[in-house]
Amino acid sequence: MTLTREAPAITARPPAPRRRSYDGLASAIMVAPATILYVVMLIVPVGLAFYLSLTDWDGFSADPAFVGAANYARLLDDPELQRAALVTLLIATAGTAGLNLLGLGFALLVNGASRANTFFRIVLFYPHVLSALVVGFLWSAILGTTGAINNLVTTWGGQVIPFLSDPTWATVTMIAVLVWAGFGVNVVLYLAGLQAVPHSLIEAARIDGATRRQVFRNVTLPALGPSVTINIVLSLVTLLKTYDLVVSLTAGGPAGQTQTVAYLILWNSFHDARLGFGSAQSVILMLVTGALAFVVTKLRRRGELAVHQ
Repeated sequence: MTLTREAPAITARPPAPRRRSYDGLASAIMVAPATILYVVMLIVPVGLAFYLSLTDWDGFSADPAFVGAANYARLLDDPELQRAALVTLLIATAGTAGLNLLGLGFALLVNGASRANTFFRIVLFYPHVLSALVVGFLWSAILGTTGAINNLVTTWGGQVIPFLSDPTWATVTMIAVLVWAGFGVNVVLYLAGLQAVPHSLIEAARIDGATRRQVFRNVTLPALGPSVTINIVLSLVTLLKTYDLVVSLTAGGPAGQTQTVAYLILWNSFHDARLGFGSAQSVILMLVTGALAFVVTKLRRRGELAVHQ
């Protein structure tokens, strides 16, 4: 009988304290630029806006007077802000629906690898590349009272179409232009989601005799849940802070009927030299936007979990 000796178990030595300190220092150095940028570009401006919202600063005086919550109290009784909030809410809801419906529809049309699909993807995304100010001036030249379309209409003996001179027409026109200018991003995001759908599931559904509509409803759409959530939240947040297109397309008219909250913030802050009041409006807009984004994300997550259960 031979005796064998078991080899002693080898245990890993804990890293030396000096090594851990070097690793922590290296991690801190790598994270520092992003952290500094985040603090300077986001935390500091938000804190400054909140401080200014408690003052009556006009943007020029060296010593703004502290007024406490007076600016926030004025927000509750400001009819102009209430109208702008309704316009903003209408733009955000209708625009979000339009962006996502068009984005998903065109994504389904140009899905797949081909030269034609590549060309149409570029065409669909191109309006987003243009500045919103340029888009507004462009459509103002087309849809204005003396624009290209109305010139053609009057030449043929018709009446001028009030695209930008009637409050209802102007609001609908602004939503349509916002959707036209922005849905290319939604197309790209939905295309990414479509390419992540397992092709085996689609093939299995087709083998079982499912129609295209059934495949889309029961296989493709549930798999697109995360993409739908991202698109809805991004669209909602973007539309809630719309101001540049308003500046170049309607200038808030007619008679201030197309003013959004973001446009009104800039108007009060710089045109009327009420930077403290405008800062209070911006703080409220930021809080409302964050709350809506949080609620929408939570609701969408619950819907996704319910579908997969």
